[in-house]
Amino acid sequence: MNPYISNYRNSQKIQESFHAIRLLSKKLPKPIKIMEVCGGHTHTIMKYALPQLLPDNIEFVHGPGCPVCIMSKARIDCAYKIASCKDVILVTLGDMIKVPGSFGSLQEARAKGFDIVFVYSPLEVLKIAQNNPNKKVVYFAIGFETTTPMTAALLQNVIKQGLKNVFFHINHVLVPPPLKAILSAKDSQIDALLAPSHVSVITGSKIYEPLVKKYQIPIVVCGFEPVDVGESLISILNQIITKTAKTETQYARSVTYEGNLKAQEIVSQYFTLEDSFHWRGLGEIPHSSLKLKEKFHPYDANIIFQDYLGGIPKDEHKGCICGEILKGVKKPYDCKLFGKACNPQNPLGSCMVSSEGACAAYFKYEGLKL
Repeated sequence: MNPYISNYRNSQKIQESFHAIRLLSKKLPKPIKIMEVCGGHTHTIMKYALPQLLPDNIEFVHGPGCPVCIMSKARIDCAYKIASCKDVILVTLGDMIKVPGSFGSLQEARAKGFDIVFVYSPLEVLKIAQNNPNKKVVYFAIGFETTTPMTAALLQNVIKQGLKNVFFHINHVLVPPPLKAILSAKDSQIDALLAPSHVSVITGSKIYEPLVKKYQIPIVVCGFEPVDVGESLISILNQIITKTAKTETQYARSVTYEGNLKAQEIVSQYFTLEDSFHWRGLGEIPHSSLKLKEKFHPYDANIIFQDYLGGIPKDEHKGCICGEILKGVKKPYDCKLFGKACNPQNPLGSCMVSSEGACAAYFKYEGLKL
């Protein structure tokens, strides 16, 4: 086993942490729900069966930290329509190619003959554009603060190389606004947050302080290994028991208070806040996403292809409860479609499509409940 990882998957350390959690849980004034914001945390929690180690008065619920899961059908439909245009190559990352939209998924569009390319790095767009000078190459940019600097770096290189055939369908979103929307809801039952670690490497832990101040709940930036989760839960329980609320960073080996200042600088050079963004299951959230600054509009696919993007509906699949799962209100097993009509081979909702999705995690590690 990798010596850099094994220490954080040590079974004895995991058992010791959760023994301490069970002891501390006896001092809790009431049962609590802890939201793991990031889908990466969900998969760790399910993979290592951590819910089975918890006492009855502590429950994990899932959050909106999976960039594929929160992407609305309307945004996928925009990408589909852009890809359908003449002389367009649409470039996408990860699981976005499999998420169903109103017209089908981008994977299905590619089967119909649309020129859609899957890449591992945004910078691969440069070679595609160079090799296809007569094509419009559109990068379907998604993700939270973690991936936004890579899109900014791509645009920087496009400008430097003088490429005129690269355009950006921007769908970069921010972590704090949806958390604020969830915590402000009347039916919110969230008592603490496990904050996403990769996002925090870029932004720093400082972005969570306004949430702590407003809602008076513990927020701990947590690493992705089971020992990390155990240590973070201990921090949360100690805060609740002592009636304190603050931001703590368990993942101090990678996250600082200020974050990656160079990454933040390149993002601010090219991006500004969008007025509103439609989140799957959460609806419209003001100032929760980014758009290209006005001086970079010649590269903005939403402007270049605006004549093709009108009249796109925002309705989701009526039977899918992905939105409720992302708000921490329901679990995948509460969905009547889970594992039946909706499964990894035929996903109806984004939470089943994405490798970080809660439904995908439950199906992979626990399967169907009989």
